[in-house]
Amino acid sequence: MSNKIPNLKDFNFRADQHRFRQGDLCLVLDVLSGSIHAVDQVVWDLLEALEEQNGDLELALTYLLENQADRGYSAADLQEAADEIVDLISEGTLFNQDPWRNNGITDSFGKAVVKSLCLNVAHDCNLSCEYCFASRGNFGGSSKLMPFEIGKAALDFLVEHSENRQHCEVDFFGGEPLLNFAVVKQIVEYGRQIEIVYGKKIQFTLTTNAVLLEAEIQDYLNQNNISMVLSLDGRPEVHDRMRVFPDGSGSYAEVRPRIQAMAESRQHQNYYVRGTYTKSNLDFAQDVLHLADQGFQQVSVEPVVAPETEDYALGAEDLPQIFAEYDRLASALEQREEEGRQFNFFHFDLNLEHGPCLPKRLKGCGAGNEYLAITPEGDIYPCHQFVGRPEYRMGNLLEKNKIKWETMDEFRNAHIYGKSACSGCWTRFYCGGGCHANAQAFNGTIYQPYWLGCEIQKKRLEVAVYMQAKRLIKAVDAKKNK
Repeated sequence: MSNKIPNLKDFNFRADQHRFRQGDLCLVLDVLSGSIHAVDQVVWDLLEALEEQNGDLELALTYLLENQADRGYSAADLQEAADEIVDLISEGTLFNQDPWRNNGITDSFGKAVVKSLCLNVAHDCNLSCEYCFASRGNFGGSSKLMPFEIGKAALDFLVEHSENRQHCEVDFFGGEPLLNFAVVKQIVEYGRQIEIVYGKKIQFTLTTNAVLLEAEIQDYLNQNNISMVLSLDGRPEVHDRMRVFPDGSGSYAEVRPRIQAMAESRQHQNYYVRGTYTKSNLDFAQDVLHLADQGFQQVSVEPVVAPETEDYALGAEDLPQIFAEYDRLASALEQREEEGRQFNFFHFDLNLEHGPCLPKRLKGCGAGNEYLAITPEGDIYPCHQFVGRPEYRMGNLLEKNKIKWETMDEFRNAHIYGKSACSGCWTRFYCGGGCHANAQAFNGTIYQPYWLGCEIQKKRLEVAVYMQAKRLIKAVDAKKNK
């Protein structure tokens, strides 16, 4: 036996290592380092035995020799696997233990700095989407458009509270923000002035249903380098089931050509076509592929989040089919990559080598802390999905002395180690604890994540790791064959 046997008795196998099978691979993810290992069956069984034997490698080897004779493992086979594991530990890519769990991690975050704003420039919409979380655009209130004075005050607020941070982000949201395009342009112009005066760089993003995305607007958005999120659910019958005009007619035929023109006008850069799948289209891989077949290179399709009383809501009973659909999508993507027809599916685009910085991994999206939403009246909320929930109204831009800054502390502490369900979950560094708004809507607290969303996220991450592993294996094989 090796004389370098490590002591792994305190290692948290469930939280800091994830072993799973996907496609034709046995995969091991070292959560802390982000290292992926594609292993053979001997190493897989030895890792499994290590967990069963509480991290004692000698006991694990003995157990396999005595109880797995039917697998034909010799002492030499097992010793080779053990040596391989020890080597991976030595190089820092396996069995890394979490140094931050239960260590007062928020002390290292520093002072809260607002770096992003979501401006709800329109509480109004020209569509009447069935699944709209914003109550078909008005967030449960009356229809309103943001005046420029509020937009200006929002950017002034961002300058004041972003402190020395140079790069900031502003999202135009609604409702449908193009209903207030004149004010959008005024805000962008003011933002460019701020960049010069204060040395800031503001990246603007606009989310649109594309009904009003005419050539003149498209040109302006391109000229001003405004990132785009373009709403299209997939196949015509799927899109038209949910994304309808007020008279009930579908919008696919109206918006698809505009979205396509937008994507092509910027050479398929700096945009995402974003769809939503529901219980009505659990075969959503077909919608992803449909979008790719339209020529879109940047695609994101998300699960709907809705109360279980809605007939289109997803439930636990749908998870097996959802998981199988992600598997089918992965197979289709592999085939298309082989054929040179690849495209980027947002949820499988996992960069384990150069991922988010540590604070981003710990805090997730930063809602209520680094990221805030502003309504047309100037009301401040932790994010756009909290708008209309009165208990989360933080104040108003025009009454700065009455802003409830303590709300930031509540969200600041809702990091992955502030949530008991997250601190021991292998996905914690990749999801950042999930969506606070969904957690609050389903559980009444931002400290308990939305369970169904967690399960879907785990599956997507497994497939993303698999896709990354396959690409790395292919690259290594290609290099060997040169």
